[in-house]
Amino acid sequence: MPNLSVKDVPEAWAETLRQRAARHHRSLQGELMAIIESAVCEPALVASPVNVGEPLPPGTVRGTIVGHDRFGHPIIRQGWKTVEQVAAELHAKYPEPVLGQPLGVDIIREERDAR
Repeated sequence: MPNLSVKDVPEAWAETLRQRAARHHRSLQGELMAIIESAVCEPALVASPVNVGEPLPPGTVRGTIVGHDRFGHPIIRQGWKTVEQVAAELHAKYPEPVLGQPLGVDIIREERDAR
């Protein structure tokens, strides 16, 4: 089992963690494991703002953790849309095609035929 080490923890933080461990009737090691476990096993990274409509603090992510990448970073699903919903949103945003540019299908065919 791997070991983790945190160096240069401010004394005030360490004391706060010791007090927290005592409140939960745990050792400092047990309290740290509980904190890490809750962070790793958390099903969603959802920030609830104090007031509805209030912007989220910078760096806050809404969504559900659906897995982890090869570096251990969470993969967050922020919502589901059907293909039809995405197409409708794009059509509403860009009602007219961009003129003077090749279509994606033409670019793909050209790349395929160049092989």
